[in-house]
Amino acid sequence: MQPIRVLIVDDSAVIRRQLSDVLGADPGIAVAGIAGSGSMALARIPELNPDLITLDVEMPGMSGIETLVEIRKLYPRLPVIMFSSLTGPGAAATVEALARGASDYAVKASASSPEPASVQIRQDLIPKIKALCGVPRSPHVPIPVPIPRRPPASVIAAPAQRPVRIDVLAIGTSTGGPNALADLMPQFPRDFPVPIVIVQHMPRMFTNLLAARLATLTALRVEEGKDGQKLEPGQIWVAPGDYHMTVSRKGKDYALGLNQDAPENSCRPAVDVLFRSVAQAYGSNVLAVVLTGMGADGTRGSAEIRNAGGTVIAQDEASSVVWGMPGSVVAASLADRICPLSAIVPEILRRVLYQRSVALGARG
Repeated sequence: MQPIRVLIVDDSAVIRRQLSDVLGADPGIAVAGIAGSGSMALARIPELNPDLITLDVEMPGMSGIETLVEIRKLYPRLPVIMFSSLTGPGAAATVEALARGASDYAVKASASSPEPASVQIRQDLIPKIKALCGVPRSPHVPIPVPIPRRPPASVIAAPAQRPVRIDVLAIGTSTGGPNALADLMPQFPRDFPVPIVIVQHMPRMFTNLLAARLATLTALRVEEGKDGQKLEPGQIWVAPGDYHMTVSRKGKDYALGLNQDAPENSCRPAVDVLFRSVAQAYGSNVLAVVLTGMGADGTRGSAEIRNAGGTVIAQDEASSVVWGMPGSVVAASLADRICPLSAIVPEILRRVLYQRSVALGARG
């Protein structure tokens, strides 16, 4: 397999050198070229034909976001990873870039970071480059027990199994998640009858900005999770960066919890932690959705939900930016349904609204 050709775009000569040295030392990656500005990058893309671009968020002249917008006009499928500083302006610009079509982001090492910049690049950036360029396309194939894809008509069919009332929707995602969530949010009706809890792999500051952005796209209330917050229908809670988010039962009510226990799957927040807690709190009355993302976070939690009698939906490979997380769920035969992104909210509404109405009617 040919190495992945990367174009590095950054106004800092120091950062360009760091990236060139670390990426070039990986046998699976070749530095196709460097550019010190957005305009230079746009001129070099047709010349170099890169497989992926790393793009500085904050640049003088043409900013990273302005450069990204132009790249997306000309090369809509070219993977772009924003290389961001962990600052307020850097985080805000990165979330904006993700909304404008960036494939993913990586955080630059700060001056106070205990790890050298080279270590952070190897641990954070290189795996994302390889995942976005399909090396491998999914670490979880071949699938040992294939789940056949159903024709689109089955998405709107009434469920054959005995309906179970759904009282919470839990969503887990990572790479490609901000865009996927932005696509889903406008489709939820104002009177959506259950709370929604979300884990999106992101650091501090980023998750609060993500929640604020999602709030502009839906009639539902969207906030970053708060410890002790009571869950109410029609509210969406996004796990804060660097904290696991859980749900527990408090009498007849349910409340959020936050903790800084050890990372799981190298993640905090982790989807497995959230999924495990909703399975314990709600039993069979859980609907979980695993969206695009790198790695396998959410698989063990999906098993807990299925064991409790709940339901799991996985995003399909074709519509995923990276089919790691949903692919792992499918490989473990834990997905009740595999859907393209465009069909996920209709599937959620079908299950939540139909099954709640039938279950309530049966209680009569």
